[in-house]
Amino acid sequence: MADTQYGIRKAEFVLPVRDLLSVPDKTGELVFGYPVFGPNTYLNNLSEMQGTYFHSGKYPRITFREPITAESILACAYDFEKLAKPEILDLRWLQLGRIVRTQKGVFANPPKDKDGKSIVDEELLMSWRDSKSKEVRGIYLGENGFGFAAYNTFQQGVQNCDTFARGGLARVLEHTEEEVARNLREIASPKFYKSEVNVFGFDSVSEPVLRVASLFSGRDVERGRLYLCGDNWDDSFNFGCVFGVLDSAFYV
Repeated sequence: MADTQYGIRKAEFVLPVRDLLSVPDKTGELVFGYPVFGPNTYLNNLSEMQGTYFHSGKYPRITFREPITAESILACAYDFEKLAKPEILDLRWLQLGRIVRTQKGVFANPPKDKDGKSIVDEELLMSWRDSKSKEVRGIYLGENGFGFAAYNTFQQGVQNCDTFARGGLARVLEHTEEEVARNLREIASPKFYKSEVNVFGFDSVSEPVLRVASLFSGRDVERGRLYLCGDNWDDSFNFGCVFGVLDSAFYV
């Protein structure tokens, strides 16, 4: 017992380390954890996001929350050529956020019920659309990223970046009142993807389905093309990554 130490023994509390990515937005700045969470299923990435992390002596305890699609797109577009494209999209899926596909169109960032689960019922979503959002240039936009784009407001399949960025789907995901989804227009531009954009997996369904909208770069013969998919499950084995938004920072 020669190594026994008497007296007070200091506790050790070690948290996993997470850098922060600060991105300018219309309210000033939005801060994300970096690197992104994943690669894993969307549900597992969100579970990892629930932890507490260490950033610095000033911010010794930080926590994160699930992003809305517009926040994921904002983070993705920032310094895209050096960050998100080579580190995420060229390697795996980027999970933008939740959508609900219905008979009439696509709902982005559906509201949650009292148990924190996304509302999928089409009648409730349509009621929410009509009472809690406004129509802007053919789409509907509400609070907390909620929005709706009818199928006739956007195209599926291969298209150029301008057609894509002016479509209702891109504008709803980016939650913009402008004619063009500017961040998605930048991401999909020919300087990054010479083979245009392929939008798929956003088909009409007889019963509403909850999915995760995702971006990735084409591989092999499809290299040089951006893909936007609307048919990934939140527990899909198409592992991907997600940006966690800084939820709180405990100061010293």
